Amino acid sequence: MAWTAALRAGGVLAAFVGVGLALVAGVYELTAERISAAERQVVLDRLEAVLPEEHDNEPDADAYTIPSPIPGGEQARVYPAFSEGEFIAAAVEAQTPEGYAGPISLLIGIDPQGQIIAVRTVYHRETPGLGDAIEASRSDWIETFSGRSLADPPQEDWQLRGDGGEFDGITSATITARAVVDAVRKVLIDFQEQSERYQGDQQ
Repeated sequence: MAWTAALRAGGVLAAFVGVGLALVAGVYELTAERISAAERQVVLDRLEAVLPEEHDNEPDADAYTIPSPIPGGEQARVYPAFSEGEFIAAAVEAQTPEGYAGPISLLIGIDPQGQIIAVRTVYHRETPGLGDAIEASRSDWIETFSGRSLADPPQEDWQLRGDGGEFDGITSATITARAVVDAVRKVLIDFQEQSERYQGDQQ
């Protein structure tokens, strides 16, 4: 009968749809795991650049999350560094949603006095040849933060020169540069105001 044929056809179609959805879900899960693993490796590789060499713990093993110091960002991850049980630095992995093409994740190394050791980019989708100048492998712009603090320059001058501050912008990537400067400033402010939550549990 016609309705029996229709039901049979519908059942076959539903089966194909089910198999298709299962394949898509499987590919997504596999891809998501690989992307997550790749991003994790980027962090591990760049921890060395933002933490002092003399630490004797494993910051990745001692890492923990805290509320984001940047409004709209995901939880931040803190990698504390110790030497003989004494806190000597923290690498803060934080995200700003204010990038030109989407979120920008940064790794910011800070010493106990609130001075920046170094900053590195972990993830972004900024325009190749323009906004990707925030990567250390593309330009030395990101090095401008090394040695800086909320006292150098004063907090009110943590802006691009075009906005009345002391930081150079990136040609044709003003939004990107502004987002990074503002993100680093907000992390420093939070570190200054709540330094205890960046020092792990080996104090």
